[in-house]
Amino acid sequence: MDAKLTLKLDKDVIEKAKIYAAEHKHSLSFLVENYLKTITKIEDIGNAEELEISSFVKSFTMGNGSVPEDFDYKKARKEYLTEKYK
Repeated sequence: MDAKLTLKLDKDVIEKAKIYAAEHKHSLSFLVENYLKTITKIEDIGNAEELEISSFVKSFTMGNGSVPEDFDYKKARKEYLTEKYK
């Protein structure tokens, strides 16, 4: 059963995640759900070191991902969709 969840996240992280999700043809909800499924399986695995977490996801937690201050998400999204559906 699906349930709604409201999250408060850094604006830049949200913008990058939306672009990433669109580029990989997934919804942001799908990515978040699968990430949460992965990290909650740590108890089943027994050791967090055994989990492989992508560098993209690590950039959220480590703060390594950066978006220029003048980055225009709407423009980038428009350009992406224009190119995708040519």
